[in-house]
Amino acid sequence: MSSNQVWTLVDRPKSVRPVGCKWVYKRKIGADGEVTTFNARLVAKGYTQRPGVDFEETFSPVAMAKSIWIILAIAAWYDYEIWQMDVKMAFLNGFVEEEIYMDQLEDLR
Repeated sequence: MSSNQVWTLVDRPKSVRPVGCKWVYKRKIGADGEVTTFNARLVAKGYTQRPGVDFEETFSPVAMAKSIWIILAIAAWYDYEIWQMDVKMAFLNGFVEEEIYMDQLEDLR
């Protein structure tokens, strides 16, 4: 994350209420019952934010179910091949225009 310049360590302004964060850990278990990989993810505690105080609006570009059904019907009618994909890295590579303040973890102080 540091090579992607995800954050900059700064002193907290007095007028700012930062978002907390925590580590989320996950183990992947193979067919033999052994742990194959460990994943660690630093997540923001967005549930502590208050609408109208900590943020104004949010938007997630998600298609409506009705739109997906129409596209599938058209694809079936014309015998088109359908492909599906999942982009998991979108949020790491996106650009945020607002300044967001998050507490530094105790482990990193």
